[in-house]
Amino acid sequence: MICPLANFEEVYKTAHGAVYQCSRQNCYWLEFAGSTTAFKVGDFLDFKKKIDAIDISAMIIDSSRTADFTIVMPFRTPRCFVLTINDVLNLRELLDGAKFMITLNSMVQACMKGTPSRVA
Repeated sequence: MICPLANFEEVYKTAHGAVYQCSRQNCYWLEFAGSTTAFKVGDFLDFKKKIDAIDISAMIIDSSRTADFTIVMPFRTPRCFVLTINDVLNLRELLDGAKFMITLNSMVQACMKGTPSRVA
């Protein structure tokens, strides 16, 4: 359930989902596959590493029925992700874009702190 007092800012969005940042709760919200999941900052980055570590090639090559999907259970969330190959690729795209925007924002903030303001 999303807190009614939360202050959300969109970090990154694709046709398959979105990532939002909540300044009030200091967390990220992942909207994917019809549901929303909250992550603490560190847990979000760990979840991205888990998704990046999924071996898509092995899933494609393996002819067994169980290779058609993978199950990922993020740390400290009540959600379980059952992902097909397409889901993994779509989720990677979303998480990669979000991570890039988070890193870019941090770099911009660092540059702004290091640049003295000029008053005319």
